[in-house]
Amino acid sequence: MKNDRVEQQLENLRALRALGPTEAAAGVLRKALRDRVNVVVAKAAAISAEFQLKALIPDLLQAFDRLFEKPVENDRQCWGKNAIAKALKDLGHSESAPFLRGLRYIQMEPSWERSVDTANVLRGTCALALVQCNDLTRDEIILHLIEALTEGEPTVRRDAALAVEQMSGREAVSLLRLKARAGDEEPEVTGQIFESLLRLDPSPSTSFVAGFLDHENEQLAEEAALSLGASRLPQALETLKVAWKKFKNRALGPVLLRAISASRSEEALEFLLTIVREGRPSDAQDALRALEIHRDSEDIRRRIEEALARMSRKS
Repeated sequence: MKNDRVEQQLENLRALRALGPTEAAAGVLRKALRDRVNVVVAKAAAISAEFQLKALIPDLLQAFDRLFEKPVENDRQCWGKNAIAKALKDLGHSESAPFLRGLRYIQMEPSWERSVDTANVLRGTCALALVQCNDLTRDEIILHLIEALTEGEPTVRRDAALAVEQMSGREAVSLLRLKARAGDEEPEVTGQIFESLLRLDPSPSTSFVAGFLDHENEQLAEEAALSLGASRLPQALETLKVAWKKFKNRALGPVLLRAISASRSEEALEFLLTIVREGRPSDAQDALRALEIHRDSEDIRRRIEEALARMSRKS
């Protein structure tokens, strides 16, 4: 019966989307934010942010505080706190207190083999939200982000890197470079740092990230390649083309072709089609696999077929 009641509440909240951000909707959401069930609170918080109902910020803050009381019993998996922190961020709340509380928070819950911390998403969200807080100095925010960049959970470190990127400025670039040089046990975190650097400081960061292409850690080299491709910078494309000629006989070769394809420029496309037409059979197959991301383009499919026909004639 309880599950039926919760499902009905969630369905009623979903139905509010048809009303839009009206006073009536705000009243329903305000009541739902006081509910004892965390998933109901989470849904109400998400819709409050979707409707941009800033008048509900006090209710969100009150609900946030309440979910820290007996948190494991009242908010398993931090679903309610996660949604409220994100809603406050999306609503532009600029007072740091709730975000600092969330950034420091750890919630250990029983799992199959051992207790696990379920507050990592909350801490990451709060790290991102600190950037918009106007009651902290820039230096204070950066100090908090340094702690988040070096904490135990990789998802938090990745969000902290994004937050540092949003701070912009030379110290942000320097901090991200330092973190990249220091390394991370999760290559995906360093990959995020590469992407942030390429957006913050494109030209110098291209050569910096390219320096990781011959790193002894193959996963890190792959992250560097894919970050360069995703940047879609002309300089990065040239770097990837040169790197492929150097590393094409190694495991990194196909990854470099995928990165070139991801840059989605005409020059990149022609480079790959030339390999299909004129390259060694193994290289041509790698190029074809790299081109699969363009399979929804009728024009590119036609050009691939033409390249394959030329390859057949050459054989």
